[in-house]
Amino acid sequence: MLDLLHTFLAVYRAGTLTRAAESLGLSQPTVTAQLRGLESRIGQPLFVRGARGVTPTAAADDLARRLDGPMDALAGVVGGLLGTPGPAGRTLHLGGPAELMTARVLPSLAGTVEAGVSIRVRLGLAGDLLAELSDGRLDLVVSAVRPRRAGIHAEPLYDEEFTLVAAPLFLSARDRADVHELPLLAYAEELPIVRRWWRHVLGGPPPRRAVLVVADLRALRAAAVAGIGATVLPRYLVADDLTDGTLTEILPTDDPPINTLYLATRAATRDEPHIARARAALLSQARLW
Repeated sequence: MLDLLHTFLAVYRAGTLTRAAESLGLSQPTVTAQLRGLESRIGQPLFVRGARGVTPTAAADDLARRLDGPMDALAGVVGGLLGTPGPAGRTLHLGGPAELMTARVLPSLAGTVEAGVSIRVRLGLAGDLLAELSDGRLDLVVSAVRPRRAGIHAEPLYDEEFTLVAAPLFLSARDRADVHELPLLAYAEELPIVRRWWRHVLGGPPPRRAVLVVADLRALRAAAVAGIGATVLPRYLVADDLTDGTLTEILPTDDPPINTLYLATRAATRDEPHIARARAALLSQARLW
């Protein structure tokens, strides 16, 4: 029965019989037969089969919630009895947003590399990275949105705080009090980050289109430093610029908009030595960011 429950949870987390079979080291017909055997024992269907995978029933959702912690704890006990090796020699597949990964995440993993862990990094958007995490192609993801996927464990990592900035010389030629007249630099045409700051701080939408759009916060910082316009950036990215006067904060506030970043892992693998080592390092270092 325990084997059947283990197979069920693998299918529930993977979303397809093929990926579950790969993760279990079994053939797909074996996984199908074990699922049918479990459904026969409990007397109700657990999944609806479809062309793109399986959809869990309400009974499956309930069973997965009850098994989530106990099955992972049991796997940890078995690993300890078998003398699971440490992190050295393992490869960590890590994903996250380019800017935070560059400025904060990768420097925080120096000790993990020194412990013998190799790291392979995938940069991208949260939705794509979380899909790769679910599929088993990534081990750990720094996500700008809270994951809601079955089998994914998420914990708050860092609250990024946003601020409106521009170069001092750019501002000296303008009336900084009239913030609505400033040329804007944005991440996308819809001004998602700028719009969020504007509504939070000023109570309304930004008044104009951006004069420059580029989907890279580091490029927006460079454009602001060059005096092209004003933009909204996370404070961690411009902290040194604000200290040395390269950039100036416009309309500073004690209540800036924030966005919580999450550290996401597959519940079944988050305690593997190389993943646990990286998780612990990031959770510790994030307090200093």
